[in-house]
Amino acid sequence: MSERAVPFHCPYCGDEDLRPSEAGGHGAWECAACNRAFKLSFLGLLAAGLRRPGTGDEGDPTR
Repeated sequence: MSERAVPFHCPYCGDEDLRPSEAGGHGAWECAACNRAFKLSFLGLLAAGLRRPGTGDEGDPTR
């Protein structure tokens, strides 16, 4: 994941007026529209990948 990746929309109000938050540290953003601050972080990759219920691949380890 790139350090330059930025959110396109506020997760609370959906507005696009986002700015990096200096007070929040790395990955912190401020929304000027709803006056909220939030932080994004990458947790990692899922070992088994995404499995969707009802598609028939719940028990198949090859998928």
